[in-house]
Amino acid sequence: MILEGCIGDTYGAGFEFATREIIVEKNNLTEYIPHPNFKSVFKKYTDDTQMALALTELILEGVDWTPVTIADKFVNVFKRDPREGYASRFYKLLNEVTNGKELLQFIEPQSIRNGAAMRAYPLGILSDLNELKEKSKIQASITHNTHQGIISSEAIALMSFYTFHKKGSLFDLGDFLSYQQGINWSKNWTGEVQIDGLQTVEAVLTILSNHPTTMSEILIQSVDFGGDVDTVASLTMAIASNSQEVENDLPSWLYDDLENGVYGKDYIMSIDEKISSNGGPVFH
Repeated sequence: MILEGCIGDTYGAGFEFATREIIVEKNNLTEYIPHPNFKSVFKKYTDDTQMALALTELILEGVDWTPVTIADKFVNVFKRDPREGYASRFYKLLNEVTNGKELLQFIEPQSIRNGAAMRAYPLGILSDLNELKEKSKIQASITHNTHQGIISSEAIALMSFYTFHKKGSLFDLGDFLSYQQGINWSKNWTGEVQIDGLQTVEAVLTILSNHPTTMSEILIQSVDFGGDVDTVASLTMAIASNSQEVENDLPSWLYDDLENGVYGKDYIMSIDEKISSNGGPVFH
């Protein structure tokens, strides 16, 4: 799950807010492409995956889920492996602070953007929906303590829960989401996806609930929207990777050419193994 989310993030990063001409010409799953303004993220994942890893590690470690422990983990994963992709002010703050307490002291968490949603999919491994919703709210409130930030985080966590725990067909994903949240999310998103929590949820739901059959189809469609496509692709790929209705037909180069430093492909695969291992932690 984390590996496929990482691939979506890495492939999509080259197309983030790219022109329609670049998307039409290059979005054909033949290679990772460098972003014209962020060369350092070529073949590398961005903040989407790094923050998802932070939440995954917290779940696997079984520590108390508090604003301080979460903020500490956000700072730790950034400091151990600094990388671009973060919003400029948050990137500057992560460089300046030394721990989670300082992060909470200086951050202004009034954003309605999609940062809380982009990292929420690991919460789907939890087995208790009440726990999932509470932890989704806590983690969102650190950076996006707004109605939009919190409900978008919860929506992504719920979609991930639905596929991870094999709750039904992707066709019924929207109904599950509406039942759990009391929100009628649109499944007919069109146009560019801005860095917005609500838009991101509707773009992800549109792709997943409209009969996708292969991972390649999902990845191409995610990028075709335009806009903040690395986030959309990361979320759709992570969530769909646990669906029995979707064939993983991704070309091997997406795996082979992915970064593999200390916290690269092998590390992410080890995290996925811990998630899926029968001998691993009980997610409750």
